[in-house]
Amino acid sequence: MATTQGLDLRGVAWPPPANGRARLAAANRNAARARAQGAAAGAVGAKAMSDSRVPNSASGQGPGGRRRSWAELLAGRVKRQKYNPERAQKSKESAVRLLRSHQDLNALLLEVEGPLCKKLSLSKVIDCDSSEACANHSSSFIGSALQDQASRLGVPVGILSAGMVASSVGQICTAPAETSHPVLLTVEQRKKLSSLLEFAQYLLAHSMFSRLSFCQELWKIQSSLLLEAVWHLHVQGIVSLQELLESHPDMHAVGSWLFRNLCCLCEQIEASCQHADVARAMLSDFVQMFVLRGFQKNSDLRRTVEPEKMPQVAVDVLQRMLIFALDALAAGVQEESSTHKTVRCWFGVFSGHTLGSVISTDPLKRFFSHTLTQILTHSPVLKASDAVQMQREWSFARTHPLLTALYRRLFVMLSPEELVGHLQEVLETQEVHWQRVLSFVSALVVCFSEAQQLLEGWVAHLMAQAFESCQLDSMVTAFLVVRQAALEGPSAFLSYADWFKASFGSTRGYHGCSKKALVFLFTFLSDLVPFESPRYLQVHILHPPLVPSKYRSLLTDYISLAKTRLADLKVSIENMGLYEDLSSAGDMTEPHSQALQDVEKAVMVFEHTGKIPITVMEASIFRRPYYVSHFLPALLTPRVLPKIPDSRVAFIESLKRADKIPPSLYSTYCQACSAAEEKPEDATLGVRAESSSAEEPLGQLTAALGELRASMTDPSQRDVISAQVAVISERLRAVLGHNEDDSSIEISKIQLSINTPRLEPREHMDTALMRTMSLQAVDLLLTSFCQNLMAASSVAPPERQGPWATLFMRTMCGRVLPAVLTRLCQLLRHQGPSLSAPHVLGLAALAVHLGESRSALPKVDVGPPAPDAGLPVPALFDSLLTCRTRDSLLFCLKFCTAAISYSLCKFSSQSRDTLCSCLSPGLIKKFQFLVFRLFSEARQPLSQEDAASLSWRPLYLPSADWQRAALSLWTHRTFRELLKEEDVHLTYQDWLHLELEIQPEADALSDTERQDFHQWAIHEHFLPESSASGGCDGDLEAACTILVNALMDFHQSSRSYDRSENSDLVFGGRTGNDDIISRLQEMVADLELQQDLSVPLGHTPSQGHFLFGIFRRRLQALTSGWSVAASLQRQRELLMYKRILLRLPSSVLCGSSFQAEQPITARCEQFFHLVNSEMRNFCSLGGALTQDITAHFFRGLLNACLRSRDPSLMVDFILAKCQMKCPLILTSALLWWPSLEPVLLCRWRRHCQSPLPRELQKLQGGRQFASDFLSPEAASPAPNPDWLSAAALHFAIQQVRDENVRKQLKKLDCQREELLVFLFFFSLMGLLSSHLTSNSATDPLKAFHVCAAILECLEKRKISWLALFQLTESDLMLGRLLLRVAADQHTRLLPFAFYRYLHPQGLSGLGQCFPDPHLSTSGSRQMGRVACASAPQMSSIPWHHLLPFQQSVAICHYVFTSSLLSYFHEDGAIREEAFLHVAVDMYLKLVQLFMAGDTSTVSPPAGRRLELQGQDNPVELITKARLFLLQLIPRCPKKSFSHMAELLADHGDCDPEVSAALQSRQQAAPDADLYQEPHLF
Repeated sequence: MATTQGLDLRGVAWPPPANGRARLAAANRNAARARAQGAAAGAVGAKAMSDSRVPNSASGQGPGGRRRSWAELLAGRVKRQKYNPERAQKSKESAVRLLRSHQDLNALLLEVEGPLCKKLSLSKVIDCDSSEACANHSSSFIGSALQDQASRLGVPVGILSAGMVASSVGQICTAPAETSHPVLLTVEQRKKLSSLLEFAQYLLAHSMFSRLSFCQELWKIQSSLLLEAVWHLHVQGIVSLQELLESHPDMHAVGSWLFRNLCCLCEQIEASCQHADVARAMLSDFVQMFVLRGFQKNSDLRRTVEPEKMPQVAVDVLQRMLIFALDALAAGVQEESSTHKTVRCWFGVFSGHTLGSVISTDPLKRFFSHTLTQILTHSPVLKASDAVQMQREWSFARTHPLLTALYRRLFVMLSPEELVGHLQEVLETQEVHWQRVLSFVSALVVCFSEAQQLLEGWVAHLMAQAFESCQLDSMVTAFLVVRQAALEGPSAFLSYADWFKASFGSTRGYHGCSKKALVFLFTFLSDLVPFESPRYLQVHILHPPLVPSKYRSLLTDYISLAKTRLADLKVSIENMGLYEDLSSAGDMTEPHSQALQDVEKAVMVFEHTGKIPITVMEASIFRRPYYVSHFLPALLTPRVLPKIPDSRVAFIESLKRADKIPPSLYSTYCQACSAAEEKPEDATLGVRAESSSAEEPLGQLTAALGELRASMTDPSQRDVISAQVAVISERLRAVLGHNEDDSSIEISKIQLSINTPRLEPREHMDTALMRTMSLQAVDLLLTSFCQNLMAASSVAPPERQGPWATLFMRTMCGRVLPAVLTRLCQLLRHQGPSLSAPHVLGLAALAVHLGESRSALPKVDVGPPAPDAGLPVPALFDSLLTCRTRDSLLFCLKFCTAAISYSLCKFSSQSRDTLCSCLSPGLIKKFQFLVFRLFSEARQPLSQEDAASLSWRPLYLPSADWQRAALSLWTHRTFRELLKEEDVHLTYQDWLHLELEIQPEADALSDTERQDFHQWAIHEHFLPESSASGGCDGDLEAACTILVNALMDFHQSSRSYDRSENSDLVFGGRTGNDDIISRLQEMVADLELQQDLSVPLGHTPSQGHFLFGIFRRRLQALTSGWSVAASLQRQRELLMYKRILLRLPSSVLCGSSFQAEQPITARCEQFFHLVNSEMRNFCSLGGALTQDITAHFFRGLLNACLRSRDPSLMVDFILAKCQMKCPLILTSALLWWPSLEPVLLCRWRRHCQSPLPRELQKLQGGRQFASDFLSPEAASPAPNPDWLSAAALHFAIQQVRDENVRKQLKKLDCQREELLVFLFFFSLMGLLSSHLTSNSATDPLKAFHVCAAILECLEKRKISWLALFQLTESDLMLGRLLLRVAADQHTRLLPFAFYRYLHPQGLSGLGQCFPDPHLSTSGSRQMGRVACASAPQMSSIPWHHLLPFQQSVAICHYVFTSSLLSYFHEDGAIREEAFLHVAVDMYLKLVQLFMAGDTSTVSPPAGRRLELQGQDNPVELITKARLFLLQLIPRCPKKSFSHMAELLADHGDCDPEVSAALQSRQQAAPDADLYQEPHLF
């Protein structure tokens, strides 16, 4: 019997064997009593079962150690009963029902037939891997055996075979699934199902299969039945989907089941699953069947069930899917979410591809019509007044793309006439959802050109019907439809104004028949006024209905009401343009902008027709204020008239001839155009302004700047420069629209994005036009400054040019300063290499003068890594100049040379402090860096004779020699004195930060030149330099320390500042750092040699490695805590540490040698500390470090040990110390042993002839044990230590398939207790890791199954595992070891893990064992309601602290959605003394974790957030845990309360009610009936 049980279908277990056997024993006893009442029936039963055995109990042994036969069980009772035919018949019927519903048929066949019938097993028929499937177990053989057994049992063979096949289908479907809501079979499941269905087809062909019974049996396993299995049954003709669905007793339930499965199927199709073609075929077949059966007029189905059931189910499922999709769209489904994918896939079934095989179009048309009705009428929540206000947002372009796509698919099958007729019918008979109705109208007019005519006819019918009998509904519908169609533009439908004029603007209008119709119209329009858009009110006013004079009062009253409403909305009737756009986003447009649009359209119409547009003629009469005040000024804008008159000139002349332009206005226009022709075009350097703008603000500013430039070269005009700058300032204010003085405007800080500079909108620049004018003005100012500097320098040097530059700069320090800095950022940061020499000189001089006024300028916020307080303007220029490529290096050299030279010339007579204030220290440091780097002659020491004078003249000449100018500045005496200032001298650290920015592939130096420069800079310049001058005092270790810190700082800043892609791949996101890393490797190698020489022979260095000191200091400076930001920053820092360590010799980790006097080096201690304190939490996954750092350590370990006198002894000693001080290294070695072993073995054999050291052999043996354990052969005993073997087995389990693991885990029964406890801990940590890490390689479902199997074995062997939840560092044997292997994030989650064991099954089970006398005892469901009802009693806990973290800790709920309690004995909570103490401790820690607010430990990764939707509320977890404790406390023995006082003394205030319950129970007398059976009812 053992081989017929299990989830791999080795026999049919139906239901599960243990429970089946129990029910079989009970049924046998009942049958025995019944048969004993009739001797004949009893005799037959005894004879038939005389050779059979009673199935074993759950443990596998009977009370006496021997199996008793069926006859023995019935013996003695048969004689005491009299024969009763009626009772015997009832017994037979009961037995049949039992066999059909609750019996393990394979087991029964074995009992009836004996050992020979073991060949009869469906498991081998459906096992496609079995070679005996065709040879020894053919379908005919099993069919014959079924007939024999059915005759013996008195059961029809069709019922017996149907039950067996249904059971096998259920077992196949319950095999492990790949998703949480599976609908598809795996490849293995599909093969097994195919084999089973072949056998079922044989049974059908030989009339040995009952379809009805099979359907009934299938629905009994509905919860595990997969949709693909149902589809295969339908496709292969076993049982049709129609027959299967109709056999279900509850139509609503089967509809819900189909709906859920179809949703999952759609989601998997859109997710591009592995078997998407199968899924699409399934969906197509289901939809076709639903359409055919649900929407045919007369059903021809004549079955044993009612024929109307199938259409009901089909329509119900299709309607559920559509409603789900519509509700999702209404709720605002998120793009690419699971719901969005489901809706998109379902709407795709309306395409011809899915429904193409439907032969008749009638069912399809009925289905589409029904769908359209559901769309238009589902959830009618909006009123007509809402539609009037909101319909502008429901145009075709603004409707959800999925809904418009669905409309278009419906249009394929239904003609425009049918669509409009159906829409009319729906509106007349049902309540509608106005948003979808009107969006449907928009789609209709957009997709069908003939829809306009159809809608016009329908609207005309509605209007006639409305005015004939004053039907308000028809009137509302007509107006809404027309307005909606008009939103799609004139190409789709006529404008609303045209329709309104055509409908009511003549005597033939609908309202002209009677006074009653007039009153009805104006009453309707008046009722609309509170909801109307200003556009429609303006149409009604400008194009009013034609009303007889005697009823004029009705019109005037309405116009008065509409104008009042417009006044309330602050909209002028005159602001409406001639060519309105009712589909625009805003209600109204500025009059000036609207007038410009009207002019363009009017000129375009005139160009095509040659006549004045009618709209313009009407406006000149009926809308004269708008025409004169806005339209004509926009049309008559002065300009240079073309020699050949264009359309605009002809249009103006036509209006003049028609007397539509006032003579005075036309005369002014002609004079302005003549003035524009006479003013010459401005062709100054870099500035091209149109002459037509001479009288405009920009033209006036350009003229003022030209006058200033003319004064720069005329010495007689020097005294008027101040006045001219004042004029420029006034013209600038006019351009920017400022009425007040700039000095009254204070800007506290300027926001500037260096990477994407753009002018941000401000209060005074609220339009795009103003921002454009501001940027144009800035370009004029910058160009003028550069031109003025060149002009002034041609006459005099900078020190004799007067204050013009300072005055000019001040004009740019008001409100225009943000635009100036933005433009400078664009020029210097992104266009620098393309700037000409005059631009470089001018902008450099401007930077100097901005630095001169630094105290009066606001700071600039450029974002991280700049300080939060912002940068001063001089420091901003340092940030704008980059040194990465050849072009940027040369441009930076030019700019720095120009700026420093200009400042030295301009302020030559002033103090050194003035020079330093004008220039940023970073700018001077970059100049030093560039000169050192680009000019080898500058690397030589300077003598006194080399000092040169500085001349500004060569720089402003067009052919400036920048190299000569830079070297001249480098040797200038004043500059050399300036470099003596400490804050401007280039230090070793500054040099490193600049050098790290270089991109080698675009460097100005070749690879050889760059290497020579690095060697000179480090070893010849900065290393011997004094520390006061920024050097290293000759200390190589100090040089390495500064280099490592620079690498780390650059890595942090480049990640956050430049945001370069793939920054994790290389140091700091750039490959250029490889050269610097190479220099570090050389320096560290030199240090290693120095240390080896300084240490006496036979000793090890007493000091650790300087790198670990750097790491420690940097980690101490980081923010501590478990917040997300702190954790990410710490992880990024540690990853950089690891990369640096991997680039350096492995001796950094272990030392160069080990000696017996000091076997553990200080470096080992430092590395162990780094692993235990930091890498364990941030650089490990699943209890192991990464492969690279693990292999690096072992390489260093072997290298160092091989240098000792006894290498084997040293290796054993170091690894034994690892077990106590850093066990994570050993678990890492176990994980990566397959790739680590060959390397270690090769190195060891190359130097030693002896076998591997004992400790390495332990690792080898542990890995071999894990491999043997998972092999089919018998497992060998685990080697010591147990925790190492457990870790090896845990890693090996993660690398094999789930089904293989389950079979092999049964071998745990023969393993040591300690190994099981360690293995359970590792598996529990793996389960947590699989859910907390988005890229975890472990399947969560597999991890759960492994934990369940181990826990089952622990409980079976009564091994306590509670100590795993009470780990402390003081516990040297268990706590310290495990706490140094698992990450802190995982151990902090132990309270969550503990209490998720108890839910969902756990709480109800324990509740039944330990009922609270104050709670209802009507079962677990009612108890759940009691728990909810008791929530107000928990006011003692500050629950308001918990709510903000519900989403963050929801991952912990998902981790244990499947309870492990089914493997935990219920009486363990009472029997084990420590259980209550652990449960209380875990509960208090659970509450503390929520209240502390440390949510990063349990924050879900991005990839898993969607999985968490629908999980329990975190407060519910604490609530259920609390209820569990309150039920458990009264039932525990008094000895369980020892040491409870100490526990409550620390954290008892977290929940006073639980504390009170514990104290009350502790003081009460012991309960004598504690272990008696509880009375639940």
